[in-house]
Amino acid sequence: MEAGGVADSLLSGACVLFTLIISDLRHMRMTRSVDSVQFLPFLTTDINNLSWLSYGALKGDGTLIFVNATGAVLQTLYISVYLHYCPRKRPMLLQTATLLGVLVLGFGYFWLLVPSPEARLQQLGLFCSTFTISMYLSPLADLAKVIQTKSTQRLSFSLTIATLLTSASWTLYGFQLRDPYIMVPNLPGILTSFIRLWLFWKYSQGQDRNYPLLQT
Repeated sequence: MEAGGVADSLLSGACVLFTLIISDLRHMRMTRSVDSVQFLPFLTTDINNLSWLSYGALKGDGTLIFVNATGAVLQTLYISVYLHYCPRKRPMLLQTATLLGVLVLGFGYFWLLVPSPEARLQQLGLFCSTFTISMYLSPLADLAKVIQTKSTQRLSFSLTIATLLTSASWTLYGFQLRDPYIMVPNLPGILTSFIRLWLFWKYSQGQDRNYPLLQT
């Protein structure tokens, strides 16, 4: 195998590994509670996986297809576990139905009203990129609260590292493919991860070390 092929395989493997290790499932099963776990990230990540799965299928990219098909299955499992332990299921089910409705409408638009495969790929890539960027930027409110309270209790160090590695892997993968729809939306993930690491360093007080870093 040529060096370029080896590099492609390693980079694809890194994307797969780092994407799939991000999980709060162990915490929910250990505590049999969802008190410190947010539902919306599971749901939006599932929608994100399904969107990128469609992009990968349209592009014919095996790495995108495998990672996001597996990710969609796992996120659906996480949602099921969350609903099992959640005492108030109605709001979560309403959020799920709303986002699934939006997803179905989006798929209907891309696959029925955009006849050109090239235009469909571009528009779907733009949608996936925008959605991914919004996911990476959504925790900024939590970062503001960390600065305000001078405590990193609400942050997860392990999740921060996993997000950094995942974002970096996908950025390099997109760069190697020269696909801006994959490369650009993962740059905010790298940026916000470094901001979180800086906050862990700045507010690494004794009181924070007493908390398990499992919260999102």
